[in-house]
Amino acid sequence: MERLEDPPDVVIRRLPLYARSLRYLLDEGINSVSSQELGERINVTAAQIRKDLSYFGEFGKQGIGYDVEKLFNHIERILGLTQSWPVVLVGVGHLGQAIARYDGFHSQGLQIVGLFDTDPLKIGQKVADVEICAYAHMPQVIHDTNARLAIVAVPASDAQPVADILIDAGIRAILCYAPIILQTPDDVWVRYIDPVAVLHSMTYYLAREHM
Repeated sequence: MERLEDPPDVVIRRLPLYARSLRYLLDEGINSVSSQELGERINVTAAQIRKDLSYFGEFGKQGIGYDVEKLFNHIERILGLTQSWPVVLVGVGHLGQAIARYDGFHSQGLQIVGLFDTDPLKIGQKVADVEICAYAHMPQVIHDTNARLAIVAVPASDAQPVADILIDAGIRAILCYAPIILQTPDDVWVRYIDPVAVLHSMTYYLAREHM
């Protein structure tokens, strides 16, 4: 059997948007959707949706559209969401605590299993029933929980050393809130959330309105 071409990373980034939209359609009681209708919900062309899905096989029928539940289940399997993924969180400041308390993780197949901080006043406390531990316990907790995902919510100056510890302990995917580009091996996936950079990308357009 001919192996399908590996999808570009930009396609993988869109799959969760497809899954979320399909979940909303199911909640609305909609059982069938065309690529045009699905695309309108996430501002993607119908052709782009068909191309994205073609990396993973044949979905839908010409003139009929997609079975919403079947497509949703397919994308969940593609994203590995048929299992629960343990996640560790480093940095339990205001941002870290808000992330740890977010109810949406568990329902979406993600479970915070470890919290870490350097503040001795925080160590031993619990957030959402998970105890905050010192950095020294990171490797053991990662090993015991088989976590491969991590969220880093520490200052920029601490982000790289934290990432190094996480990677040495077996973490292979990092969501980084620190405003810094991490240096990581090729087999470690990193995503960044930097609200300041995103806002600056929008101030560009606002500034042009007054030029």
